[in-house]
Amino acid sequence: RHEGFAHLADLPAGSACGVLMDLGVSSPQLDAAERGFSFRFDGPLDMRMDPTRGQSVAQWLAEADEGQIAEVVRDYGEERFAGAIAKAIVARRAQQGALTRTGELAELVAGAVKTREPGQHPATRTFQAFRIFINAELQELQQALEASLRVLAPGGRLVVISFHSLEDRIVKQFIAHHSKEAFDRRTPFAAPAPLRLKALGRIRPGADELAANPRARSAILRVAERTEVPA
Repeated sequence: RHEGFAHLADLPAGSACGVLMDLGVSSPQLDAAERGFSFRFDGPLDMRMDPTRGQSVAQWLAEADEGQIAEVVRDYGEERFAGAIAKAIVARRAQQGALTRTGELAELVAGAVKTREPGQHPATRTFQAFRIFINAELQELQQALEASLRVLAPGGRLVVISFHSLEDRIVKQFIAHHSKEAFDRRTPFAAPAPLRLKALGRIRPGADELAANPRARSAILRVAERTEVPA
């Protein structure tokens, strides 16, 4: 189905033996200049996973105020120069018009970011932030994780591959929350709510995989199993 992760909830209850969520953007998407995901190739500033729906990054940046832009870059990019980047974008818009190309954004961010980790382009975090925001990726992930509890059959596996800390934190906390017995404080003598998941572990890419696919360097795969549903 050509749908976002949140539509997992459309499947019948207990109908899946396994759910695999690969949260990464595919390399062909990143390398296609016309999709607007990459600061390495100049193209239209789009970044939508589905170009036929919703607002592009360029359209949003043409209307968003400085505070909104800074909040997105800070919260979704974990960028400490978010304020300076937002200020530069708004000033550029007032002087020369709205940004429409990835190359323009990358150059502007590079001028606003004073220092950067070795080997990382100054615009990396900003591009990540705008992509996550414009596609509502974290909200889609949260909805899909909740839906997985309903669609997984007992014994079914939930497997999630994440590529940055924001995603992984959501997945880790979700699995941890549903792997613990929950007590209702209003009824302290009642039996705890049953476990819904059993955490099975975390896997990182090995040296051979990293050598073959350097883009896997930040990947974390987490696995959990759906427990038996009480009658």
